[in-house]
Amino acid sequence: MKNYKKAIFGAAALGAAGEYALARYFFRRTILRQNAKRGRTMNMSGTDWDLYIPKIHEDKEWVRNQPHEDVFITSHDQLKLHGSFFPCEGSKRIVICFHGYTSEGLNDYSSIAKFYLEHGFNLLIVDERAHGQSEGTYIGFGCLDRQDAKAWIEDIIRRFGEDCQIMLHGISMGAATVLMTTGLSLPPQVKAAVSDCAFTSAYEVFQSVLKTMYHLPSFPLMNIADRMTKRRAGYGLNECNARNEVAHSNTPTLFIHGDKDSFVPCSMVYELYEACSAEKEQLIIPGASHAEAYYKDPAAYEGAILQLIQNHLTADNV
Repeated sequence: MKNYKKAIFGAAALGAAGEYALARYFFRRTILRQNAKRGRTMNMSGTDWDLYIPKIHEDKEWVRNQPHEDVFITSHDQLKLHGSFFPCEGSKRIVICFHGYTSEGLNDYSSIAKFYLEHGFNLLIVDERAHGQSEGTYIGFGCLDRQDAKAWIEDIIRRFGEDCQIMLHGISMGAATVLMTTGLSLPPQVKAAVSDCAFTSAYEVFQSVLKTMYHLPSFPLMNIADRMTKRRAGYGLNECNARNEVAHSNTPTLFIHGDKDSFVPCSMVYELYEACSAEKEQLIIPGASHAEAYYKDPAAYEGAILQLIQNHLTADNV
């Protein structure tokens, strides 16, 4: 019996050690900037980007040739954060754009940037912390980034004055950032927000990935990874759940999602929409997978944004 108990305890110890090692691998692969790879994320997204590469390259070339400047702010924890600012002379309407996981601003917004510039908006495309030219070791999954977003909002108001009008636009992790930001106390200059394929929380989206792509249970791996993230990066993977944050929102929000999204399940947009306490609209793009909505149906996407602008921003002199 004694040997049997030892064997049981030994097996349990080995199992716990294995789970810890797997959680550590998960943390290093997904939270640490140096190991989070864009190519891997694009493959996991399930979107066939080859269909859109010619248009993306054409639009990116156009955007890069527009007048713009590098701008920087300092985060509350002393990171230097970078953005690309595209001016629209005479306009006091500004859209601040937040990109997806492992990407950077100009990668995700080359096509949508052209739309906003052609409709009289100043455009600020930020590199979220631990991405692009912004500093940071740990990826924030919106929880850390929402305070950065508020700092960018405050910087824009200082630059443009109290009579400016601000929109927020986010894609994937950037959309979760935007939704989590709307749960904060925001200045009245923030008039509207666009959330494109947001997840509820890092915990829940990775729980879904483990189940659907790797056929693994989330317990106890995600619980261990959550504790690691709290200890190392300073936030919990479910600490800032966008579903809870939008319940405090006063920012009119357009929720966009593709109904074939296998990376961030479309079910999440329904949860977020239902929880949102602000004025809200929803656009589901048939056949669109992760972050594909704009390319799948640009007319519907742009039309929904123009309606949001018409409803919640006053006319500008541009």
